[in-house]
Amino acid sequence: MSGNFKAWWATDSDGKASVDLTELGEDALPEGEVTIAVKYSTVNYKDGLAFQGNKSKIMRNLPMAPGIDYAGVVEASDSPAFKAGDEVVLTGWGVGENHSGGYAQRTRAKADWLVRKPDGLSLQQTMAIGTAGFTAMLCVMMLERAGVGPDSGEVVVTGAAGGVGSVAVAVLAKLGYTVAASTGREAEHDYLRGLGAASIVPREELSEGGRPLGKERWAGGVDTVGSQILANVLAGIKYDGAVAACGLAAGFDLPVTVMPFILRGVCLLGVESVYCPQPKRSEAWARLAGDLPLDKLDAMTAVRGMADVPEVTAAILKGQVRGRTVIDLNA
Repeated sequence: MSGNFKAWWATDSDGKASVDLTELGEDALPEGEVTIAVKYSTVNYKDGLAFQGNKSKIMRNLPMAPGIDYAGVVEASDSPAFKAGDEVVLTGWGVGENHSGGYAQRTRAKADWLVRKPDGLSLQQTMAIGTAGFTAMLCVMMLERAGVGPDSGEVVVTGAAGGVGSVAVAVLAKLGYTVAASTGREAEHDYLRGLGAASIVPREELSEGGRPLGKERWAGGVDTVGSQILANVLAGIKYDGAVAACGLAAGFDLPVTVMPFILRGVCLLGVESVYCPQPKRSEAWARLAGDLPLDKLDAMTAVRGMADVPEVTAAILKGQVRGRTVIDLNA
């Protein structure tokens, strides 16, 4: 395949990113050994920040296409690792930030950035997972390695109705954990119970300043929001428990004392997915193919067309997106 293709294309406009749907030629393809026909992308919080270019500096190498995730079919490859027809997935590696991203029907990438589509998942399902679901799986793996298992006690997930939270709830429940899902949206309670949550923790219980050490409530946690909510979760973790932290939707500060760590042996586990090394990356994708119930994944997923990207990216910044949104680049 060659020729022109459609893309959301960001250009510099008086020091700000102006993003428009346009048609591009071969000369707009970025560098990389592998040329890919992109079939699907998705919308993450970072994509919302990037697309609203006048409010962020996510994209740092204009002109380029936003979109930190994509899945598609290899058209041509200068790397022996891939050949035409291979189905591949990309998340992270600075794509959509330093390197042109997934809101384009064609692109190029370094071979080392790509993962083969896991057996058991469709290309569309890999983007229903995307960076959010991939990060959720890394959080689960971190809790497991810290010794927090299904028999340890209840595990809390904050921001549970969002992308990371939804996948974390579904995976943890499938693995046999008792999940407490925290959300500020009462309308999402039934949705979260449908994903496997055993109980709901209203966001207001965790958002106000609390004692540095509270009642022991949870064996572990997956936190997607940071700030005071993460501090309160840490204060409520049981002896020898752990929290995997991966987000800062509520802020990047952490108003916590050392008391949970030195009096209960609590571990705070940082989770980073952009530059995750390939062995762990491949392990996480293999785990997702087996440990994420696909009926639950499909239930949390909405599919939108390319023209809908502005609407969805604006909504995700307002906390109005439930679960995962897949972008069909050919719709």
